[in-house]
Amino acid sequence: MHEQLGDFAAAVHDVPELRALLRNPQVDARAKADVLTEILGDADELIRNVLLLAAEKGRIGDVEDIAREFERLVAREERRLAVDLTTAYELSDDEAADLIRQIEEASGRKVDAKRHVDPSLIGGLVLQAGSLRLDASVRGRLNRLRRELVPSR
Repeated sequence: MHEQLGDFAAAVHDVPELRALLRNPQVDARAKADVLTEILGDADELIRNVLLLAAEKGRIGDVEDIAREFERLVAREERRLAVDLTTAYELSDDEAADLIRQIEEASGRKVDAKRHVDPSLIGGLVLQAGSLRLDASVRGRLNRLRRELVPSR
């Protein structure tokens, strides 16, 4: 169910015409439900019913937000932590695995990491998990040092 909802939300995101149709308040809820029935085909009955109910209640245009919230709830239930890991250079798979293992040990959760490279960090890393941001980069340290040394105006 989780995968099918994510796939449908991705399809809505990737197909502008479908997104426009589902978000258009002038299109009748029944017409949207007919389109959904056609698209969903052999999808899980529960997913089909949830999406048809969302169409009936006028909320199907929010399906991407619904899928994101569902993903957040599943991750919390499964004790998974989604993080963005940004480094100054591309980490090897072994380096990334070691770093992710350390984050898992510190957080007590399974970590799903998206890796990014930003050479302007100079060195170190920036870790973003939800609203929590840990900046252990050389650029971040230089900026903090600059703020301490330069008096505010």
